[in-house]
Amino acid sequence: MDELAAARIGGTFNQYAEGIRSSLLRSRLVGYLAARDTASILLVGEAPGYRGARVSGIPFTSERQLTGSGPAEATATIVHRVLRELAIEDDVLLWNVVPTHPGTASSNRVPTRDEVALGSGFVVPLARGRRVIAVGRVAECVLGGVSVRHPAHGGASRFRAGLQRALALSVDERLRLGIG
Repeated sequence: MDELAAARIGGTFNQYAEGIRSSLLRSRLVGYLAARDTASILLVGEAPGYRGARVSGIPFTSERQLTGSGPAEATATIVHRVLRELAIEDDVLLWNVVPTHPGTASSNRVPTRDEVALGSGFVVPLARGRRVIAVGRVAECVLGGVSVRHPAHGGASRFRAGLQRALALSVDERLRLGIG
């Protein structure tokens, strides 16, 4: 956590170091990572959204999902709904290739190539011993292996179907693809 809080990842906003809620967000993330320590699946997206982890501190999670108030985020809502429907929510650790927010307090932007390179090192220790599934093109380019469509912009059903397929891969298929 200290390394992430100290990180400067290009022009991104480090919600764990900046702002009046940074201490709360660090604490939430530490608790979340501890609670998911034995999760066998790592679902990795692109970067925190301005209504998601930038505000909540937890990837693919909005403040509303944590507290019942505050902003909701569409992607977070879809991801958590699908994980619940598939009965795997407690066995999935959520993360982003870039763990800090590219954009402003009211907008998102695609992370730059340099930001992706700087941020992607944080995913490596989290991936050890887990099945890694990339969510969206940016994560797929960085991680390779198994990927699913990002749920945003009408992709919810394809995200769900892709995640079901990824989870159903046989041991032989996973070995052929070089994934855990």
